[in-house]
Amino acid sequence: MSGELVPASNALTARWAKEAFDGTTTVLSGAGVWPLLAFLAAASREPGRAELQRAIGLDAAGADRHARVALGMLRSATAATGAFGVWTRAGLPVEPWWHKIVPVDARGELTGDTAGDQARLDEWVRRNTSDQLTQMPVQVRRETALVLATALTVDTRWKEPFQDVPLKPAEGPWAGRAKEAAGLTHTTPDVNRLTLAEETPAGPVTLLTVHGEDDVDVILCMGEPDRRPGDVLAVAIAATDGEHRLRRGERLLQRTLAEKAPGLRVDTALAFEPHTTLSATTVRFDIAAGHDLLAHAGVFGLETVSTADGRGHLPGISRTPLAVGQAAQDATATFSAEGFKAAAVTAIGAVPTGAPMAEARVLNVTFDRPFGFLAWHRPTGLVLLAGWVAEPEDWTPPDPASGP
Repeated sequence: MSGELVPASNALTARWAKEAFDGTTTVLSGAGVWPLLAFLAAASREPGRAELQRAIGLDAAGADRHARVALGMLRSATAATGAFGVWTRAGLPVEPWWHKIVPVDARGELTGDTAGDQARLDEWVRRNTSDQLTQMPVQVRRETALVLATALTVDTRWKEPFQDVPLKPAEGPWAGRAKEAAGLTHTTPDVNRLTLAEETPAGPVTLLTVHGEDDVDVILCMGEPDRRPGDVLAVAIAATDGEHRLRRGERLLQRTLAEKAPGLRVDTALAFEPHTTLSATTVRFDIAAGHDLLAHAGVFGLETVSTADGRGHLPGISRTPLAVGQAAQDATATFSAEGFKAAAVTAIGAVPTGAPMAEARVLNVTFDRPFGFLAWHRPTGLVLLAGWVAEPEDWTPPDPASGP
């Protein structure tokens, strides 16, 4: 099953990158969004179901199973973690199917105290990202009926650490900076960590794999200077799925190929042994970004399910008509000489649609002084017993050992 969902999730990341990356510094996680969209696809009705199905790249029928597998993959990773949470407004009627597919340990309640509910959701974020992020990216409002969220973290150390060095580029957009850049460099005999995707829709793209000590690597990619960032990232993602032919580092010693590889230069140096080495230089980065997913609703299949419709869009979740009211992601990533850390929290909030939410009065009745009672036979109306309680019993705390 993971053989289907991994390319599907990666394809969503690529489409999002192509649309969202405009040349400014940012970070995003399609892997954090994909399981939420898969759950919504499985719970939705047409026409929103078809849009969500296109977004996730798999059949909406059974998409919830793929979502659970995706989350399980993150939880079983060594250098990555994944968490899933669903908070439902108290009193919202929940369909048995939805109740069944949401794990017990993922369920929470929205009490109607917006400040208290927000604080609990923010605490969930801090706990599941080790304080890399501190707030849920959606706001709990009076009308919020449902919140779904994922939290993803990565924490790995390099197999071959970098050295911190000052970097002063001689050309390009970083040339002429008032201050030198925080550079990183290391040298390795593993030249095949460098590859070139030579013939792609975005032209040649150079890829450098930086190995973590455990099960996460970071792939740096560079295209030609005039290429759109989103197109370059999309090629790099497709390359990880085997969609582009890659020329490995040992082949890039050929001048004709080396000249095509962005960022690559072949030099010679004096050495005790004539072995080829790879010298890699990059920069430190520490990025934080926030994304409104509804600003790219078409990418995520959220165009229809985020519109007001008296019938609602998510009958698999509740018979109460629901629509997506918010969808957002916060993400952070840090690349240093020692390793890589990142976190992303994605959340989707649903609200009732059709008839507006109304103020509801609550009848609170408390029998806290002497009262009477009747035992009444419902079929005949016969009063079987009548009584009066003048004094209550004393409270006795339950014995924990006796069970419920």
